[in-house]
Amino acid sequence: MARTDPKDDLRSYLQRARDAIVWKLDGLSEYDARRPMTPTGTNLLGLVKHLACCEAGYFGETFGRPFPDDLSWLENGDRQVDLWATADESREQIVDFYRRAWAHADATFDALPLDAIGHVPWWPADRNQTALHRVLVHMIAETERHAGHADICREYIDGAVGLGAGRTNVPDQDADQWREYYDKLERLARQVAGTG
Repeated sequence: MARTDPKDDLRSYLQRARDAIVWKLDGLSEYDARRPMTPTGTNLLGLVKHLACCEAGYFGETFGRPFPDDLSWLENGDRQVDLWATADESREQIVDFYRRAWAHADATFDALPLDAIGHVPWWPADRNQTALHRVLVHMIAETERHAGHADICREYIDGAVGLGAGRTNVPDQDADQWREYYDKLERLARQVAGTG
């Protein structure tokens, strides 16, 4: 079995998730990129903005390598401010912010070993001193979690699914086959629940 570098493995998983998140915006109208898809307001552009803020903080301030942009707007008192785009923020600006945040994060990965200790100011005091390795794993989990949210949002918008263009990672079925599959699961759920 070939040996791999743990840091390279972690970076690869994070980058794959980053790319999937950005792809979810491809081809969408401004409305569809911004519109809330859940009762709690989850929206695709907001997910990208949120992840940009996370990377800027976790791999910037946490390790004494502040992100160069002014992020003081995060302190405006709106706990959701990083989860939606303002009318003045374009999709291109948010995606560019995300790409700059991940470039800054990548520079942190290059500069520090996985056992480098950082301080996450927004974590509880009993666990806010932590290694780059743990923060990197945390960010992979955070990005993949939101990639799952983005998968569902995008599927509801226009049916696009998967990791990227041409990489659906779901069975190749037509609309009738998906409808049949959906109906089968619905019948099963009703049967088990005793309602059908």
